[in-house]
Amino acid sequence: MRQWTLDIALDRTHAQPLYLQLAGALADAVRQDRLKIGASLPGTRELAAHVGVNRNTVVAAYAELVAEGVLRTRAGGGTFVADVAPAPMRPRAIDITTPTYALPSESPAIYPSGALPSGMLTLAGGLPDARLFPARALSRAFHRALDRRGRALVTHADPCGHVRLREQLAAMLARTRGLTVSADNLLITHSIEQAIDLTARALIAPGDAVAVEAWGYPPAWNALRLAGARLLPVRIDENGLDVDALERLLAQQQLRAVFLTPHHQFPTAVVMTPERRARLGELSLRHRFVIFEDDYDHEFHYQGKPVLPIAAGNGRANVVYLGSLANLLAPGMHTAFVTAPTPAFRRIAALRAASDPRTDAAVECAIAELFEDGELERHLRRACRLYRSRRDALADALRRQLGGALDFHTPEGGLALWARADETIDLPAWIRAGESEGVCFVDARRFDFQQSDTSSLRLGYGFHDEAELAEAVRRIARALKRAPLLRGSAQAA
Repeated sequence: MRQWTLDIALDRTHAQPLYLQLAGALADAVRQDRLKIGASLPGTRELAAHVGVNRNTVVAAYAELVAEGVLRTRAGGGTFVADVAPAPMRPRAIDITTPTYALPSESPAIYPSGALPSGMLTLAGGLPDARLFPARALSRAFHRALDRRGRALVTHADPCGHVRLREQLAAMLARTRGLTVSADNLLITHSIEQAIDLTARALIAPGDAVAVEAWGYPPAWNALRLAGARLLPVRIDENGLDVDALERLLAQQQLRAVFLTPHHQFPTAVVMTPERRARLGELSLRHRFVIFEDDYDHEFHYQGKPVLPIAAGNGRANVVYLGSLANLLAPGMHTAFVTAPTPAFRRIAALRAASDPRTDAAVECAIAELFEDGELERHLRRACRLYRSRRDALADALRRQLGGALDFHTPEGGLALWARADETIDLPAWIRAGESEGVCFVDARRFDFQQSDTSSLRLGYGFHDEAELAEAVRRIARALKRAPLLRGSAQAA
């Protein structure tokens, strides 16, 4: 298979001979992994013609690198990168991997991520099961979209997103969530994080005070901080954001915004009551602050009546509503959206057009096809049944296998439950023991604004089926037997 040509720049005004410049450039390419171990190099005539030097210059450069052990030749012809990189290789005068400019003193916290080891079961987070994703239906939809609108989809993209998807989303939001929305005030984004980032930068000025949930989503906090916000945590209880505490905060200072996840609050999964939602909307109108309502998994509600978003209530004039299709589709399908009243929406849309006008028109049109042919609605009904069953299976297994080690309530919806470990248990030690048993779960420190909570944990049930969840809990139970109790606690008999 033909390989990409390796570009090499030589300086004929430099005192160093050309063959040594060429040898140094090739050695650097090996060091930087641009040339892989065992890779074949061009013939001397081919490389000489490409670089614009005499063939003897290439022959001399190759001979220099063969002598150093960087390259090797093979009987029958050919020059290759050595199987084992030499040490030390030719040093450079300047380390090109380290910038010489100053970096900011602080960087936003990184949200942990990464692939799991083979065989590891995970209850960390609350991801949906990618195995349920209607891949064949999306593939057919993608082909239909390209067949019907191929040239248009790859020629021009509306910064607000493809109009077909915006129309389908607007109809769904109006029908199922009571929102006053149309395609004209709906913006499609690559992810919920991009939606938060755009709205924060459009509506927050450096130094503005923004209230956030004391347990929350770290990437959202990062986006708000990057916009210059000064974050102030507000406590969460069994009914969601404590509006009394927020009102006390408002008595002390002006807020620019409140960011919250009222429906299946992240990470605790509690549902904010309709009374609190209405009161928060009234406070926003009276005190003139923005409500960023992150409704990241509205669809997965399994019991009781659905609660309408704050954006559907009397305070809607001050609400920026954000949502995502990631849980509905698959973890790797991050498509999200933003809607807001016209003056705020224009600012958000203008920022999107200025900073990232290229959208995934073909993917968006394919998702619109799934809406139009009813595939997404069928997928949602099936997924809701499965996730509800998995929620119940995990809750039952935890109660049977762990007894009183964990205290939790079965959530009304979402893809994870929130639990508190018995005060005698060393939760970090339990988690470490779980890793050696082949199960991954995490404590609440990453979700805690103060990063101090080591007794709470979030256990996801969407990623695995019932049999896998049962095995995960068995591993957690085995790990508990190996985990030490906290000092001062009485050992169990």
